[in-house]
Amino acid sequence: GGGGGGGGGGGGGGFSIVTTTTTTPPTATTAPAPAPAPSPTTTTTAPPPVNFPTAPPSSSVAVVGGNVVLIRDGVPSSLAISAPAGTKVAAAAATPTGDGTWVVTPTGKVFASGDADNLGSFTKPLNKPIVGMASTVSGNGYWLLGSDGGIFSFGDARFFGSTGNKKLNKPVLGLSTTPTGKGYWLAASDGGMFTFGDAKFFGSTGAMKLGKPVVGVTPTSSGKGYWLVGSGGGVFAFGDAAFTGAGGNGRVVKALAPTATGKGYWLLAADGAAIPYGDAKK
Repeated sequence: GGGGGGGGGGGGGGFSIVTTTTTTPPTATTAPAPAPAPSPTTTTTAPPPVNFPTAPPSSSVAVVGGNVVLIRDGVPSSLAISAPAGTKVAAAAATPTGDGTWVVTPTGKVFASGDADNLGSFTKPLNKPIVGMASTVSGNGYWLLGSDGGIFSFGDARFFGSTGNKKLNKPVLGLSTTPTGKGYWLAASDGGMFTFGDAKFFGSTGAMKLGKPVVGVTPTSSGKGYWLVGSGGGVFAFGDAAFTGAGGNGRVVKALAPTATGKGYWLLAADGAAIPYGDAKK
């Protein structure tokens, strides 16, 4: 599938559903890619949730416009997090129940809330800032991702490899795990894809000239495909991922949340808008 354009930004608040008129962009061609202790916490107040009619295949978390957003049972909601007020959140992850959340700062400091246990943070300076986070299937571990592709494992998270010792064309910005938890995908801002463990390569945009950078990778429920999403609302579908539309309507897109069927998705924008495509309900 191909991508759409976008730009812009806005304020915070709860999520609002945006009606769109979808035009299918040109099909993207694919190109090969290169084969500790808890801290004192305070609680911040979150805005109320907005219900979505259909549910993603599992709980997921995105950092959107400085807010941590949990997508569970079709309900995206901004969460209160256990971190000092004003803390800059680089990435987040949810427990299997969806009742707990980890957030991590660019320096690698982790804060846990709900039924999430703090399994470790960084206390020494990092070579590059933390930009991604993902939890294990059991909820007893997590991975942290550096912008150089460095992977750091905590709890029962296993290390399957990284690009931390490689020279990259563009920084790595996205981390997603396979359904088994025995592998992960890393996505660079140019759409270059790096696979480790049982994660399979289905294509990339690494050889394409993109109008806006890629900001994340979202796998399908089968693990046999993934979507790349750009900050302008461009969507690139690979493997068994279905392309059902693209475009941020002038907003800055931060994440893609698929529906339960995988035949649609919402693009979550920095200003709190949720832009539906396919069978994602308006």
